[in-house]
Amino acid sequence: MCGIAGYVGSAPPSAAHVEQCLARMGRRGPDATGVYRHQSAPDRHVCLVHSRLAIIDLDPRSNQPFRQAPHVLALNGEIYNFVELRDRVDSAEPLRTNSDTEVLLRLLAAEGIAGLDAAEGMWAFAFYDERDGTVVLSRDRFGEKPLYLLRTADGLYFGSEVKFLAALAGLTLRPNRTQLLRYMINGYRSLYKTGETFWEGVTELRTGHVLRCRADGIGAQEPYWRPTYRPDEAMSFAQAVEGTRERLVRAVEIRLRADLPLAFCQSGGVDSNGLISIARKVFDYEVHGFTIVNTHQRYAEQDMVDLAVERQGLRHTAIPLETGDFLGRLRKLVRYHDAPVYTVSSYTHWLLMQAVAEHGYKIVCSGTGADEIFTGYYDHHLFYLAALHGRPADHGPALDNWRTHIRPLTQNRLLTDPDRFVTSPGDRSHLYMDAALFAKKLVQPFHEDFTEHPYCADPLRNRMLNEMFAETIPAPMHDEDLNAMYWSVENRSPYLDRALFEFGYTIPTRHLIKDGKAKAVLREALRGIVPDEVIDNRRKMGFNAPLFDLLDMKDASTRQQLLDDSPIFDLVEKNEIERMLALPDPDHATNLFLFYVLSARFFLEELGR
Repeated sequence: MCGIAGYVGSAPPSAAHVEQCLARMGRRGPDATGVYRHQSAPDRHVCLVHSRLAIIDLDPRSNQPFRQAPHVLALNGEIYNFVELRDRVDSAEPLRTNSDTEVLLRLLAAEGIAGLDAAEGMWAFAFYDERDGTVVLSRDRFGEKPLYLLRTADGLYFGSEVKFLAALAGLTLRPNRTQLLRYMINGYRSLYKTGETFWEGVTELRTGHVLRCRADGIGAQEPYWRPTYRPDEAMSFAQAVEGTRERLVRAVEIRLRADLPLAFCQSGGVDSNGLISIARKVFDYEVHGFTIVNTHQRYAEQDMVDLAVERQGLRHTAIPLETGDFLGRLRKLVRYHDAPVYTVSSYTHWLLMQAVAEHGYKIVCSGTGADEIFTGYYDHHLFYLAALHGRPADHGPALDNWRTHIRPLTQNRLLTDPDRFVTSPGDRSHLYMDAALFAKKLVQPFHEDFTEHPYCADPLRNRMLNEMFAETIPAPMHDEDLNAMYWSVENRSPYLDRALFEFGYTIPTRHLIKDGKAKAVLREALRGIVPDEVIDNRRKMGFNAPLFDLLDMKDASTRQQLLDDSPIFDLVEKNEIERMLALPDPDHATNLFLFYVLSARFFLEELGR
């Protein structure tokens, strides 16, 4: 895990701009820095900048940019199966390091981008060929590692963070007000549907894509991998369980590879407990779990965490939810993110990463991604019921289970009709449920319809694929990467594994939910590894907290800070915010909108000049 930045074009960045960029890269890579420059033609310059967080092969011989003439690689991320790939790239010249970086360089040198098909990992990299001046940029399949792009008249800048682009280019970037409005009205789900970012002119390299920058120009982004849903209708539930267990165990195994110890994020749910339990029980790994403790009834999960810790004999650290200096901390975090912090849970995750770092860890594993492979959200139950409609023998028991176990837990008022996606199969208003309400609080109106990408014909699977690649996964990947990197910690997500994902998308829809339990296949795959009480708990868990738990709205100075003059009030009606702050018992929507406005406010105040 590292930081990368670079340029390809006719006017290379100055030494001063490179130094400014390196100064901003310290948190991503405190262990070493490197700069590589090359000119392949009078108007063809390449500059690669790297800061290293040493995780595999800690020796300086693995520092980057890594050169093995005529190729150079600047990599952010990890190639988890580099051990297996060593034989594939074996040549007359022995490997000179024990790093995944050298293995990836040799793989690309021998096979080109086609070699990525064999690589399992998370990455954003720049691969350079000195012979023809070609730079290839690539990003991993699930977007775990970021890569921002900025095109100018004389070339292309790229980097792990937006601040790296600005420093290397010597430019002052302008905030994208449309993206700000989109965030405040439609929430984090809307942020990755258009290709825009919070900065004008800045885009991201798409997940699972490469971008070739040749001497004759910058090409179009090309996919090297595409997600698909190919159900094996002959697959039994038992086969789905066994195949999932096998691949998940393997995903955890290769993500335990490091020359440093790992920590684990641990909630009360099956996802994170599955990972920590596999590490402990299958691989006898000395695990250490970290949990943010929140006593709010809606998010409290300490009972399940305590049970798992006791049953598994885990080392565990509980982190009380800190409310002190919340505004100051959030402002600092927004400044580092180069964007509004997307959710309150992202803020609590940052506090968790601080504790991980203070305990001496440089690597942490999280359970992100299981919901999007195996189901997990409340609307998934209604899509599942719609898929069974017309099959009374299956639909009747599923409906009874939903009414008994899921309906009492469902708080979204638009998800209380079990036939919602039978009578209105294309309706997604539950996802932008309060958008019209929020829009009324703006100075100028803003509206944007909800859109879905057509990945496949199955409504549930299409919904889940949109969540994976355009909605619920890109947002936490963005925030989790930055939160961890703030503390110089690498974040790993074992569920975002190609083999596990591809197998998961061969499982027929009918197996996904059972006895009113989402993630039925995953739960049974972890049976005997995770305590039954955790496996059988239907309540969805995760790190979260209402905004009003973090702010004392009765405190006059707090209210004054929130209502002081600010550029945010060019976008949002100040009197509406004042009215919402005065509510004695604000609902979930109010908490949500106020956090969006507060985070957007700090973005404009800290970065919008």
